[in-house]
Amino acid sequence: MFTEGARSNPVAGVERLGAKQRDAIPGDEDVDPMTRFERRARNKQPQRGPRRILRSGRDVDKQACHGPSLIWPRSGYDTPAMTEHPPSLATPYRTHTCGQLRAGDIGAEVRLSGWVHRRRDHGQLIFLDLRDRHGITQVVVDGTDSPAAHDVASRVRSEFVVSVSGTVTARLAGTENARLSTGAIELQTTALEILNEARTPPFYINDPDAPVDESLRLKYRYLDIRREPMQQRLLLRSRLVQAIRQAHHENGFVEIETPTLIKSTPEGARDFIVPSRLQPGSVYALPQSPQQLKQILMVGGVDRYFQIARCYRDEDLRGDRQPEFTQLDLEMSFVDEATVMDFVERMAIEVSQAVTPERPLLEVPFPRFTYGEVMERFGSDKPDLRFGMELVDLAPEIPTPDGVPASGFRVFDDALAGGGRVKAIVAPGLGDAPRSRIDELTETAKRFGARGLAHLALEATGSVKGPIVKFLGDDLAERLCARAGAGPGDLVLIVADGTEVTNEVLGRLRTDLGARLGLADPNVLAYCWVHRFPMYKWDVEGGRWDATHNPFSGVVPEDEALLTTVSGDPSRPSPEDPAGRARALQYDLALNGWELGGGSIRIWRRDLLELSFALQGYSLERMRNMFGAMLEAFEYGAPPHGGIALGIDRWAALLTNQATIREVMAFPKTQSGTDLMLEAPSPPDAGQYADLGLRVVPVEERKA
Repeated sequence: MFTEGARSNPVAGVERLGAKQRDAIPGDEDVDPMTRFERRARNKQPQRGPRRILRSGRDVDKQACHGPSLIWPRSGYDTPAMTEHPPSLATPYRTHTCGQLRAGDIGAEVRLSGWVHRRRDHGQLIFLDLRDRHGITQVVVDGTDSPAAHDVASRVRSEFVVSVSGTVTARLAGTENARLSTGAIELQTTALEILNEARTPPFYINDPDAPVDESLRLKYRYLDIRREPMQQRLLLRSRLVQAIRQAHHENGFVEIETPTLIKSTPEGARDFIVPSRLQPGSVYALPQSPQQLKQILMVGGVDRYFQIARCYRDEDLRGDRQPEFTQLDLEMSFVDEATVMDFVERMAIEVSQAVTPERPLLEVPFPRFTYGEVMERFGSDKPDLRFGMELVDLAPEIPTPDGVPASGFRVFDDALAGGGRVKAIVAPGLGDAPRSRIDELTETAKRFGARGLAHLALEATGSVKGPIVKFLGDDLAERLCARAGAGPGDLVLIVADGTEVTNEVLGRLRTDLGARLGLADPNVLAYCWVHRFPMYKWDVEGGRWDATHNPFSGVVPEDEALLTTVSGDPSRPSPEDPAGRARALQYDLALNGWELGGGSIRIWRRDLLELSFALQGYSLERMRNMFGAMLEAFEYGAPPHGGIALGIDRWAALLTNQATIREVMAFPKTQSGTDLMLEAPSPPDAGQYADLGLRVVPVEERKA
């Protein structure tokens, strides 16, 4: 939950200070002071005000990093991303950008415009660091040479928007700033104009390490976007989308926009609906994805389609979810599963290397796992492959005389006798963990769904200790540790339960411990594929089969015969139906422990699609009402087709090592779906209700 952060803001109330007090605010002081050599050579009056150097704190952006924090290069706003621009961005307000001038421009008469990043007042000399998206240029205002400009500079403060004219000169020897690409030069001012004044910002803009409450950043997002970390992320996102588009255009794809006012259809979450004024009582839905439309485009003969699609889902939010999000949506005709996966993999490699060439790919080609394999080994269908800690089955070491498990520890024996599993992971270096840490891990496992967590610690001497050793005996305890792959000083964590619970709990513990112990290299990009998912899962409450992923996903050809029920009637399904064993032509692409996206080869025959929907509890009338356009389109010759959707927000977050997609979105919502800047959502005007023939029914009245 987000809370208002004004009370924790270190500069709240600064705008009420007087001019002299305000001069002492960090950002207006000598954060990047002149050297003694420069002062002796140029300073005509003693420095005014206290001379402090700010110490770096922890930035909110670093606290939100995915895994260990990514340290941004301390080079101001001068980065390759910010200096890549066309040969000229000249306008009536500037001849060059603030990141463009070099030693070769010395002697040129230029005009720059931008924001005052810092101001340093040395009496007759005033230094302004002038900033725009492309970089920073040091501006020198000399009261002797340009008294009028000096008078204006005396009134300038941080974040004022100014325009400066002058001559490019070389910095004095010893005062160059190697951190800036403009660090060899400075602009000697002949004219200075204030284009717009600025109130004192509610948080530091010129210090990327200053801690800022996230709710404050969202409320003043236009100021947060000026900060270096946020600008770098948005610029990377722009390069990501550009690279995606280029890769698709070079491979025969056609970019087509699909509408955002469509018919409501079930796609896994609640729809956002839009009432129609022209057709009272009817509503549009905002698309959760362009799923039906892109399949219809294949029927239309487009062959290869893509778009950067805006999508909307009314669901509970978390770090990798927002109510509105952007995805790469693509569909291809006359393809099989391997064709789609091969193209997407080549595209992902090309895009990753174009956008983040400094980040190595863990493995190429990407590893490919079946769903069953990945759950057995990692306990997750989106595994983080940057570290090991795989799940290990301990059952082969447990004796079973007469087919009855006999480890001596009843929890293990009962689980195996009931058809369950006994599996383990090894936490490196935690063999000497105190009891409090073990208790914490046990509570975490219970929170994940386990009934308990057993453990064995392998000491440096090779002996095994732990509460269950007295039941297992030394020999079996040592054999279990050996099978788990534990070494001296390691801790073996064991869960005994049903297969699904055991895998899920250990998988989540693996992810949790991997983050806590810093096992994953934050610089590595570890992509992998997961495919051959179950086609359906049983909905106990609904008494029907539900698609595990997309309801339009095709079935593995050899499993098509399984799409039936014990009763022989698709409208009367049961948990024992052969349909529960069918596998889908579904594939997911995972990156560093996140699901980057998923897709499938679609059902492209009407009869098979109707059968699949019947197993999912749809009557023929309901099918036609919700999917009539696509069902009818399939009667006019639908080609085999398939595709995928990849989350642009998630991809950008992973490429910038962020833990939430809010950090790569210009204007995100809070976890409650609130836009703190625009104060949305908000009640509509009464006239809008009247136009739509609507009224608000209070929750209490609806319950009654």
